[in-house]
Amino acid sequence: MKAFIFDLNGTMINDMPFHTKAWQYLLNTDLGANFTWDEVKPQMYGKNQEVLVRMFGPDRFTAEEMDKLAYLKEQRYQDEFLPHLALLPGLHEFLEKAYQNGIPMAIGSAAIPFNIDFVLDNLNIRHYFKAIVSADDVVLSKPHPETFLKAAGLLNASTADCIVFEDVPKGAEAAANAGMKAVVLTTTHQQDEFEALQNVIHFADDFTDSFISDLVQ
Repeated sequence: MKAFIFDLNGTMINDMPFHTKAWQYLLNTDLGANFTWDEVKPQMYGKNQEVLVRMFGPDRFTAEEMDKLAYLKEQRYQDEFLPHLALLPGLHEFLEKAYQNGIPMAIGSAAIPFNIDFVLDNLNIRHYFKAIVSADDVVLSKPHPETFLKAAGLLNASTADCIVFEDVPKGAEAAANAGMKAVVLTTTHQQDEFEALQNVIHFADDFTDSFISDLVQ
């Protein structure tokens, strides 16, 4: 038996530059900071509130303020990305084939439900997934394994049978910490950034890659 768990942003859709742009605008224009693109990009993991803490420290905002800022950032991201919203090449065909072959699939993402719904409903792909684990469903973000362990549990799949699709080192590390193999989509990071992770079994530009296609043979 196999089970597939997908990260969302940068893995199913190539949207990470839009997230970075939205964050940079919020941090610099709305909050008066002066972060460069290269300073913002490595912080694009975990919950939005965790990003704010990493960038400004733990005492700058109240929890209520961080919730409001997190929503403003996602609204800006959605408004800018919607005209470009599309699955990575080959992913729709891969999802359909896995679905027809009875392979259980889940989403395990640090995105909030607002963003997950934005993708699933606009692209009409919700029916492919038996489980969705969002930022609201976990206490500890990646690289902690909670997201992927919870997804596996909802799929009734053992960790050894799960293959995680990720695009960032912290996500692949979370898969390793969950005892799962990972396939990395190189939309956001290069191969050498994953060299310390022994659980990565393949790198691919998108889902037309023959190694990925063969996973549903």
